[in-house]
Amino acid sequence: MQPADTNSILNFLARSERLKTELRHSWLSDGRRESVAEHTWQMALMALLTHRHLAQPVDIGHTLKLILVHDLVEIEAGDVPFFETGDRKAAKAAREAAAIETIRAAIGGLAGQEVHDLWHEYEARATQEARFAGALDHLEVQIQHNLADLATWEPVEHGLVYSKMDGPCGVDPFLAVLCEAVKARAEAKLRAGGVDVAAVKAEVAAKART
Repeated sequence: MQPADTNSILNFLARSERLKTELRHSWLSDGRRESVAEHTWQMALMALLTHRHLAQPVDIGHTLKLILVHDLVEIEAGDVPFFETGDRKAAKAAREAAAIETIRAAIGGLAGQEVHDLWHEYEARATQEARFAGALDHLEVQIQHNLADLATWEPVEHGLVYSKMDGPCGVDPFLAVLCEAVKARAEAKLRAGGVDVAAVKAEVAAKART
């Protein structure tokens, strides 16, 4: 290894620290907002705990790589909540595509190319590992919301309980069962907070028919 290689590694690690300070629209149980890095860690732990239950085996090492890099673009592009609308949301895909090119160049060499390729694999959802990681991404968001104070939820997120996770989790029977368990806890939280769950479900169903 040449000094230039060590410098590029250390420089990128310094740059990637932004994921520890880039905050998401999720709160922790103690009232602090979740960072992108914390979201990534929780996804990785979920993968380790659940991969043996999948109907179709996955390469857990490869899955963990996908999870590790899936939000690296937010170093450059920032985090945009799922439910956000407007110019920032519309430009999200283009900004992230540009960001991964910047990241590839910043890391350089084979490592930079590997990160670039893993990110594109995750985005394409063409492999079982990428689909598994994508499902965990959606599940982690709801699991964290279930742990946080209901006051931190936006009203639109009540309906997302019934619309956001199902598609990604439909790729595997175990993930579908896990999704229902996460929903059940979300419902209990909503009811405890005085939310009319039946009305929320009816609104989601009505939107699905239009």
